[in-house]
Amino acid sequence: MVQLNNCSATHGSTRNPSPFKVSRYSGKDEVMPEIKERPILFSAPMVRAILEGRKTVTRRAVRAGFNPDDLEGTLSASECRKLYRELPQHFGASYFCPYGKPGDRLWVRESHAQVFEVDIPQGRYAGPIGTAGSPARPDWKSRYVYRADGDMPNVQWHHVGDSQPVRWTPSIHMPRLACRILLEITKVRVERLQDISYEQAAAEGIHRGPLREWCASDEGGACHKYPVPAFRDLWQSVGGNWDANPWVWVVEFKRVTP
Repeated sequence: MVQLNNCSATHGSTRNPSPFKVSRYSGKDEVMPEIKERPILFSAPMVRAILEGRKTVTRRAVRAGFNPDDLEGTLSASECRKLYRELPQHFGASYFCPYGKPGDRLWVRESHAQVFEVDIPQGRYAGPIGTAGSPARPDWKSRYVYRADGDMPNVQWHHVGDSQPVRWTPSIHMPRLACRILLEITKVRVERLQDISYEQAAAEGIHRGPLREWCASDEGGACHKYPVPAFRDLWQSVGGNWDANPWVWVVEFKRVTP
């Protein structure tokens, strides 16, 4: 733990930190926990791993220049403002995790599309009612479908008989309305990437095949006897540099009802 020293020259705050917010109604100190929601992107294989209960943790690289071993020397201006806005009595590196703190929630952004209900195959999961419509069939409702659930047959867009391939929307453009997966953060810490354990690598959602081999995902690729090399492949598949052994945020979570 470190104290509020590094930012004082810039902000000059002398107020006493308090874990309470004062209620304007009762006039008494009351604990008012603030639960925040933030979006987070996952690939289709990781979405399936979450849905199947195989993924309960994610690792994300810390921002460039952030050093948990030298917090006071590497805090950004926005991180200093966070300190003086919230005034914690003590804090560690995990206090600055951009994904939140235990109790906060993450809504998953994934690749998706809007199609008419009549075009959704029987048995396929259909999300909330969407915003798309057809002037020719105002009685038709659209719903969200998700790429992680597999391919879709051609669908009708503007009028009956206009059969076209589904136009998938990248996950970054998913609105909150379309979200079907909500996660609650249970633990947050920061560590070096290569410090990952056998159990933690398995909890990252990597795939275990029929011969009990470990692969980066259920979409194939090299397989390994142990989960850590498979997680290394997963990290590198999204452009990460395993050999650099960067600091990473380790965010553990559980699924909750959206």
